[in-house]
Amino acid sequence: MSTDRPRLRTFSHTCRQRFGQPVGKIAIDLGYPCPNREKGGCIFCSAPAFTPGYLRKTDDPGKQIIRGRKNLLRQGVKKYFGYFQQETPTAAPNDYFLSICSLILQDPDCMGLIISTRPDAVEEELLTLLSRILIENRKRKNCLFELGIQSAHEKTLALLNRNHGFSDFRNSAELLQKYGFETGAHLIFGLPGETVEDMQATIKMVCSTKISALKIHHLQVLQGTVLQRMYQNRQIDVFATPEDYFRLLLQLLPHIPSDITIHRLFATSHPELLVAPKWNILTHILSRKLLELMEENAVSQGTEVKINL
Repeated sequence: MSTDRPRLRTFSHTCRQRFGQPVGKIAIDLGYPCPNREKGGCIFCSAPAFTPGYLRKTDDPGKQIIRGRKNLLRQGVKKYFGYFQQETPTAAPNDYFLSICSLILQDPDCMGLIISTRPDAVEEELLTLLSRILIENRKRKNCLFELGIQSAHEKTLALLNRNHGFSDFRNSAELLQKYGFETGAHLIFGLPGETVEDMQATIKMVCSTKISALKIHHLQVLQGTVLQRMYQNRQIDVFATPEDYFRLLLQLLPHIPSDITIHRLFATSHPELLVAPKWNILTHILSRKLLELMEENAVSQGTEVKINL
C-alpha cells in the first residue's frame, strides 16, 4: 500500500509524515489525583500500573522532562511531546498547570502537548489561557486533548463508575475544536457485556465528533481494582490470547476512518500489578503481528466507513 494510505495510520506514521522524523512522548505527573476517586473511582483504574519506569512522582515536572528526554535519546529519538497522562492533569490549579505547559513549550525539541483528561474536566477558562500560551510559543506547536470516554454506551459507563455520560464527551470535543485544539478519544475494547456491534457503535459515535486521534487498548485486570474482584468471581472475561484480540481488531479497524491517527492498540502495565491477561509479549511484537494479519487478510483501517455525500 502507498505510504500516504497505510493499512494502519499509527502515531509513528503520522509523526514522520508531519515532522519528517520520529517523535516520542514524555509522561508528566503533576501530582493531582483524579477527582473521580472521591466518587469511588473507575472500576478498572490503577494509576501506578501505567506509570512509565523512568517517571518518578517525587521529581518536579522539570526533572521529569530531563529524565524522560534521556530515556528517549537512548532510543535515538530527539523530539518529543509533553504528555500529561497521569491521573487528571486538568484537575490541577490553572496557574500551575499552565506554568508547566509554558515551561515545556519553550524547549525547541518539544513539538507540542498531549493532554489526557476526563470529558467532564475541560473548562473554557483553561482553554482560553492555554490557547494564548500556545500562540506565544509555537510556529505553531501542536496540542492534542485525549478524552477518556472508554465506551459510548451509558450502561457501560455506569458499570465502570465513570460518573459522566457520552454527552460530556461530545460537548467537550465541540468546545476543544472551537478553540482550535486537536481532539482524541481513549477507548477500551472488551468491556464487560459489550458485543462487537456495541464496540462498532462506540467507534461510529466517537468518530462522528470530528476527532483526529484514537488511543485504544484491550481490557486488563489490575491488582487492587473492583474489576479484579469481578474477575476472581468469574463475572467477567478477558482476551485469553493475543489471537482473540487480533480477531476483534480485524473486525473493528475497518470502521475507524483512515485519517484518524491510532496512537495505541495494546495496553502496557507493570507485570507485578497485572492480573490478566498475561500474554508476556512485547508491544512491538504484537503490533508487528497485527500488521502481518491485516496484510494476509486484506484488512485496512477505514474501509467500512460510509461517507455521507
